[in-house]
Amino acid sequence: QVQLVESGGGLVQAGGSLRLSCAPSGRTPLSIYNMAWFRQTPGKERDFVATISYSGSSTRYADSVKGRFSISRDNAKNTVYLLMNSLKPEDTAVYYCAAHNSYALTITRASYDYWGQGTQVTVSS
Repeated sequence: QVQLVESGGGLVQAGGSLRLSCAPSGRTPLSIYNMAWFRQTPGKERDFVATISYSGSSTRYADSVKGRFSISRDNAKNTVYLLMNSLKPEDTAVYYCAAHNSYALTITRASYDYWGQGTQVTVSS
């Protein structure tokens, strides 16, 4: 069982930046997992944001964040990041970190095996 913990959320003005972090609560090495960020607003589905391969060599992004968000990982620090620039009010959501034990990148929520508890990001206009 992998327990993930997100941090770095908060309140920011439109146009600002935030960096989210995701790390396991125990000693589980994240380096064996493809990792992703999803986000969810009340009453809506949890949507894909970005994913990164276990090595960090491959990434994919949702069209809505492409060019503004960047996913990265530091396997030595056992941490995955989501750098969010040029934030918009519509980016307001709870952001979740997820892990997927596979060689193939996927944007499908149901494919992810482990999830964090989420961190709130609020972008004011």
